[in-house]
Amino acid sequence: MELTANTIRDELVERCKQGDSLSYQLLYQRYSKAMYNTSLRIVNNSADAEDVLQEAFLDAFRSLNDFHYRSTFGAWLKKIVINKSINTLRKRRGYLVEIDEDSDNGVMALAQEEQVDEAELAYQVANVKKAIQKLPDGYRAVISLYLLEGYDHEEIAGILGITHNTVRTQYVRAKQKLLTIIKQGGLS
Repeated sequence: MELTANTIRDELVERCKQGDSLSYQLLYQRYSKAMYNTSLRIVNNSADAEDVLQEAFLDAFRSLNDFHYRSTFGAWLKKIVINKSINTLRKRRGYLVEIDEDSDNGVMALAQEEQVDEAELAYQVANVKKAIQKLPDGYRAVISLYLLEGYDHEEIAGILGITHNTVRTQYVRAKQKLLTIIKQGGLS
C-alpha cells in the first residue's frame, strides 16, 4: 500500500512539473495540514504559520524542477517549511542566545541542579504540546525540532545556524522549563 501511495505522489509531482494546475491543488491539499502544523509548532502563531505555509508552497512550486526524488516530496517540503519557520522567528527578534564554549560547565551544573523524575510525568501528548506552546520562541523551536520533528542536535544546529553547544543548552533549558510548566499545571 505504501508503495502505491509513493507512486501516486510521484505521478502528482510529475504532473505539476508539466504545469497541470489541478495537480498543484491536489498536492497542496495533500500536504498543507501537516506542513501548517509543523510550522505552528515552531512559530506558535497561527497567522505566521499560515504565512509560512503559503510562502513554502510558493517556493516549492517555483523550484519543483529542482526536486529530483532524493527524498520524498513531503520531506523536501517539510525542510522548506522548517527553514521558513525559523526565519520567521529570526525576524521577530534574536531568539537564541549564543553560548560561549567556557560556559559549558555552567550548563552541566544547571542540568544536574534539578534532577526531575520524568517517569512521574505521565501526561497525555496533548498536554505536553500545550506546554510546549508556552515556551519562549528559541526553546520551542529547538524542542519541537528535536522531539516532534525528529532532528538530532547536529541537524538542528545546521538548520538554525548556531553551534551544537547552543542547541544542547537550549534543549536542556527548554526541557527544564517544559517540566516546570507541566509540574505547575500551567496547561490551560
